[in-house]
Amino acid sequence: MPCKGYRNGERGMKVRGKRIGLNGDSAVAYAVKQTNVDVISAYPITPQTIIVERLAEYVNNGELEASFIPVESEHTALSAAVGASLAGARVFTATASQGLALMYEILWIAAGLRTTIVMALANRAFSPNINIHCSHDDLYATKDTGWIEFIAENVQEAYDLTLQAFRISEDKKVLFPSALNLDAFILTHSLEALYVLEDKDVNEFLPPKDPVNPIDPNNPITYGPLDLQDYYMEHKRLQAEHLKQSYPRILEIFKEYSEFTGREYKPVKTYGMEDAEVAIMILGSSAGTARYVARQLRKKGEKVGVISLTLYRPFPVEELRKVTKGLKALAVMDRAISFGSPGAQLFMDVSATLINEKEKPLLFNVIYGLGGRDLTPNNVKFVFEKAKEYAKEGEVKETQFWVGVRE
Repeated sequence: MPCKGYRNGERGMKVRGKRIGLNGDSAVAYAVKQTNVDVISAYPITPQTIIVERLAEYVNNGELEASFIPVESEHTALSAAVGASLAGARVFTATASQGLALMYEILWIAAGLRTTIVMALANRAFSPNINIHCSHDDLYATKDTGWIEFIAENVQEAYDLTLQAFRISEDKKVLFPSALNLDAFILTHSLEALYVLEDKDVNEFLPPKDPVNPIDPNNPITYGPLDLQDYYMEHKRLQAEHLKQSYPRILEIFKEYSEFTGREYKPVKTYGMEDAEVAIMILGSSAGTARYVARQLRKKGEKVGVISLTLYRPFPVEELRKVTKGLKALAVMDRAISFGSPGAQLFMDVSATLINEKEKPLLFNVIYGLGGRDLTPNNVKFVFEKAKEYAKEGEVKETQFWVGVRE
């Protein structure tokens, strides 16, 4: 079937699958159903509720043979998922914002015990004040816990990355839980056309889970024992090294899925970076707005570019160093704020990545879009203008500023 302009492929390339329309939440649920998941532990919270509602319907209608556990809280949702995963099941859950905050203790346990849970995270602002719209607060709250983190830019990516997350987490060279991030309402509730695979194709790409050291009464194993100062540090070092070592395998599975479907997936996506002098780095659905503006500016002869990420953890260090070579200035845009820090979360990652490079761009941080505030083309143009100004002057006057704020 010809792909007509889908951004992950070249126009006219052949892609696998049938074209339908779904919103982001429904696309995730559809993908989860196709994985033949064994256990779904669910607690509803806006804006991910549609995901678990759809899965409950699939189970109730006999379209999916799975155990659906309607738990009493998000803390229990992830706790049940940990137990099911250790027992050898393929497991899924979903949450957002305050729900993630309630399960935060278990995020560390799920990663440390090397479970293979896949969780959809509908990126929503933290309270106060109560806000159900998009910020990347929960995306960043997960970043230090040991989970693999994927970021969807559109509904197609939400579907594709869900399938890849199961394959990656369950791979014996990986064995870490995965979080799929998709922007609240902008993606979760927006209807888009996408290509979905046939069930037989999903089964070909994603074989049944082969458990590693599952809970077995006949072969007792201790999970998560007391671990004091004699060995705790060594175990954490091993966990950190294993997550880092999983990166090449993630790249291989990205490549395999790209070849399998005709839709290309890489950790870092770029536009115009082959000759860019200034660039914007941005995550999630806003990358499309940034690329739109960059296209308009490049038509006028301006050397601007856009960088976005499909994989946030483990962080694509070498790829980022490569694509930023030759840049004079880079605006790192965060849809969140790290209170009391000189820079927000993505900015800190990028700064740490580039700090020892002999040639690196001037860096500055832009806060935008909190609580679902639109990022307009004019906002993006303003950021590009600042980047060009700093590049010309050879210094950054404001390390961090906000765009789209009412004065």
